[in-house]
Amino acid sequence: MIPGPLMLDLDGLTLTQEEEQLIQHPGVGGIIFFARNFASREQIVTLVARIRTIRPELLLCVDQEGGRVQRFREGFTRIPPMQSLGDRLADAGGEALLRDSGWLMASELLACGIDFSFAPVLDIDRDHCAVIGDRSFSDDPETAIAAARAFISGMHEAGMATTGKHFPGHGGVVADSHLETPYDNRSLETLRDLDLRPFVELGAELDAVMPAHIVFPRIDPDAVGFSRFWLQTILRHELQYDGIIFSDDLSMKGADLVGGYADKARCALRAGCDMVLVCNNRPGAIEVLDFIAASDITPSPRLPRMLAGHKPDWRELTASPRWQHTIARLGDILASSA
Repeated sequence: MIPGPLMLDLDGLTLTQEEEQLIQHPGVGGIIFFARNFASREQIVTLVARIRTIRPELLLCVDQEGGRVQRFREGFTRIPPMQSLGDRLADAGGEALLRDSGWLMASELLACGIDFSFAPVLDIDRDHCAVIGDRSFSDDPETAIAAARAFISGMHEAGMATTGKHFPGHGGVVADSHLETPYDNRSLETLRDLDLRPFVELGAELDAVMPAHIVFPRIDPDAVGFSRFWLQTILRHELQYDGIIFSDDLSMKGADLVGGYADKARCALRAGCDMVLVCNNRPGAIEVLDFIAASDITPSPRLPRMLAGHKPDWRELTASPRWQHTIARLGDILASSA
């Protein structure tokens, strides 16, 4: 079965009766987990199993980038910020470390039944944008591309689909799109020379892309996630990208410029998103489901590509020399930056 076009979140550590009914709505296609949904590895495995008994085709995911953005911590390997790994790319074994880090992050999630993490971040930044910063591999595009390519290779080796974010680049603005709509006054030529390069170079290796809630007024009046110019003219046609397009969270303030939740979902889907996310706002998610039920939206046949086809055994994973070697190296990095 093809998942529906809405990804939503859950309130706590177990499914409520209301949520059990909600996720049976055919418009629901995925669930994203947050830190509030996690108490232990055993608990998240149980929650995932319960969801699978109700809707086995749902996409189950989490933001497990590392650094500031790692929702599952207790019982999982702590992953340094991607900038810490990108800064070691040129060191002996640096590329292997990045590949192993992608493999480890993906393998641990897959072993718990999670399909994918929304990763990697492809924004070009170091400390300009507070919400990105060290989530980026580098402020140098060549380094960011090489580091992300190694990390992606590791994720794919583990059996996990990848999501490059935030197209066409979030590193050029100071504003946080969670709190306001950022405006980036740079030209398309400037973006082609810098921020767009990871998406151009790595497009064939990305299973999905997530656009930014940013307006580039010199290029197009619409925020990227609601823009046919960005998602169709540039991403689909110019870059020949045929992977999945996820909206960023429609609850973010950066998405408010187009209206209410039904309006935001309509604009995102019409612009070319395959799936929209509504997090931390249950009435907003229900509003989107009502809109989907009343519309003629056809679920995207691309979405099943994000389902994981391989689930490693946790004990075998943690007993493997590769896992043990990688956590030792990551531990050294965290200790050196403490």
